[in-house]
Amino acid sequence: MALARSDVVCGLDIGTTKTAAVIASINREGPIDIIGFGVAPSCGLRKGVVTDLEETVKSVEAAMESAERMAGLHVSGAFVGVTGEHVKSLNSHGIVAVSSEDREVAPLDVKRVVDASTIITLPAERQLIHTLPREYTVDGQNGITDPVGMSAMRLEVDTHIVTAGSSFIANVLKCVHRAGIEPSAVIFGPLAAGAAVLLPDERNAGVVLLDIGGGTTDVAVYWGGGVYHTWTVPVGGDIVTNDIALGLKTSFGEAENIKMAYGTADVAADLGDDTFEVKALSGRTTRPAAKHFLRQIIVARMTEIFKLVRANLADTCPPEVMLAELVLTGGGAQLGGVDALAADLFDLPARVGTPMHVGGLTEAIKHPAYAAVVGLVIFGAKSDAGAQPMRANGKGMWHKVSSWFSEVMG
Repeated sequence: MALARSDVVCGLDIGTTKTAAVIASINREGPIDIIGFGVAPSCGLRKGVVTDLEETVKSVEAAMESAERMAGLHVSGAFVGVTGEHVKSLNSHGIVAVSSEDREVAPLDVKRVVDASTIITLPAERQLIHTLPREYTVDGQNGITDPVGMSAMRLEVDTHIVTAGSSFIANVLKCVHRAGIEPSAVIFGPLAAGAAVLLPDERNAGVVLLDIGGGTTDVAVYWGGGVYHTWTVPVGGDIVTNDIALGLKTSFGEAENIKMAYGTADVAADLGDDTFEVKALSGRTTRPAAKHFLRQIIVARMTEIFKLVRANLADTCPPEVMLAELVLTGGGAQLGGVDALAADLFDLPARVGTPMHVGGLTEAIKHPAYAAVVGLVIFGAKSDAGAQPMRANGKGMWHKVSSWFSEVMG
């Protein structure tokens, strides 16, 4: 039986090194099954920002065509993941009087208080992409996750607000449109990755998620079941590869292959005098290089990234934000020993997060590098948006995304 358009959802993650597309069949009462998957190199982005429209369009088209071919159907809309240093966040607070005569909190009151928390001054070049409720307060009683139906005079909410550079988002959406896809919503990358790799208990206890991509490392702090802090570090796995290329005097492509084949961040591993062959820049000759030298390069750069994150957390998370765990995902998390290195630097238990909560082609996408794109279809499946497109200005679906974010993360 052929799937109807409303029975499928597509996620499109446009990253610095790769563009990935996932198509899933959805059943409101059952599991999410991956039925199509495609990936293509990204040639038109740098640190999550579009630098070449035509090359980015080609990457989107290639990834989508592969996913559609595997799924055996065409999709017209997608939930799009974005990242970049232009994405900023802050925590806000809203307060309203309960409007009904019987003083019972209604869904409209919840919407009003969340909207009240978004009354902030934004520069003209920035726009709101997420308003994420963390907890509600009913007549002074805090820690409420769902106030609807409660008796109250006053309703308050603490929210996490994510904004992005308007021109950066517009360029991403332009590429998606040119590839023949209508954006159903825009989702900040680490929020999508968190939906795919985190468990509810982790979000409640307090967890730091690091999504280590090629050009950026996205950070999301979950505490008390909600999002407390998000941030993007403008460096990722590519800077490690670049250092390997410089240190071994080889090409970037060869350095990436070496990193994948022989790279490790495991400082406890005994590498002895083990060596591997490195191609010269000309590609015509090879020479041996020591594995312990490769590890030295990787550990130095990954330590630098982790220290940047650690300093940011110290500045932004007050003592009452108790953190119990660190979860690493993204392509950079596949390096052996990277979790142990992070655990030592953050003084927290650490694990590598792979996509969960979906069925279907799990072996193809059960990899840290595809956490964000799998999270995008989880968002899509939980929403009632289906394939409805955003308006041309990009604002049509973002507030809807915020309204069902808590359901996705619950």
